[in-house]
Amino acid sequence: MIFQVIWFILWSVLWAVYFMLDGFDLGAGMLYPFITAKEDEKRAVLNSIGPVWGGNEVWLLTAGGATFAAFPATYALMFSYLYSALLLLLFSLILRGVAVEFRGKAEGAGWKRGWDLGLFLGSLLPALLLGVAFGNIFMGLPMDAEGYHGGLLSLLNPYGLLTGILFVLLFLVHGALWISVKTSGELEKRAIKTANGTWYALLITAVLFLVYTAFATKLYANYLKAPVLLALPALAVLSLLAVKFFSIKGKYLKAFFASCLTILMVTFTGVAGLFPDLIPSSISPAHSLTIFNSSSSVYTLKIMTVVAVVFVPIVILYQAWAYRIFRGKPVDIAAEETPY
Repeated sequence: MIFQVIWFILWSVLWAVYFMLDGFDLGAGMLYPFITAKEDEKRAVLNSIGPVWGGNEVWLLTAGGATFAAFPATYALMFSYLYSALLLLLFSLILRGVAVEFRGKAEGAGWKRGWDLGLFLGSLLPALLLGVAFGNIFMGLPMDAEGYHGGLLSLLNPYGLLTGILFVLLFLVHGALWISVKTSGELEKRAIKTANGTWYALLITAVLFLVYTAFATKLYANYLKAPVLLALPALAVLSLLAVKFFSIKGKYLKAFFASCLTILMVTFTGVAGLFPDLIPSSISPAHSLTIFNSSSSVYTLKIMTVVAVVFVPIVILYQAWAYRIFRGKPVDIAAEETPY
């Protein structure tokens, strides 16, 4: 039992870190066509995410791999029930990566406009789809012993869409703050103006989400059983307010770190409400996939724990080194020296 709980915690951490890191990439990609006015500004935004986006997306692969290895039944049924949605997510992530890498390979205006659109769509769709997916998981899927009684369109319900919009707004603010930290001049001013304006929409959506969650899900049941968990949503609210506070003060790096904490706490708030479910059934709790009825053997989980203890710190150290190497403002790099 203890190893199932450990891997549930690690599973939630992997998703939270992915949202925190790839969130600003996705946000910058969504803002990219609208916040840039000149070619050098486009190049600056691309060069702010270019060296790190691939490493950030590794956390998505790790989260998926952890689901496959630790909770194989959940992985199998999730990819069976949500196949169309997850395939669309995969294609959009591929589109984003190709757009980032291919845009600078030719000088034609049409070529660049095409990949600019690809970057926007490849950033918007993953943010929206991930939010919709987690919203439906929080609410519970219509599944029983005969399987899943839904489809792609049934996922686009009001609560799922609200969660998708929440993710999009979280990543938009996160990406705008990243751009403000990594650029200067007019682009920096537009980025912080965008972050400040979008923050109000995010605040309203977050309040609606918290209220709607009480009616659409059973997430709050765990908080009533263990009030200590209320520290998670409390930290999410405080860190969201801190984003605005530091932004007003002109401390954009601190605002960005507050945004990182907001995304972490929002993720932990949702996952803590799920426990011990991984995919609850909206038809009957007897058909829910939990960390106990869908996990690998204890022996497998023990081996995975040893591997995680050894290799996860290495990944963290490598990524910290990469961020240190590419610190600074890429807008200051000469145009002919930039790969994007």
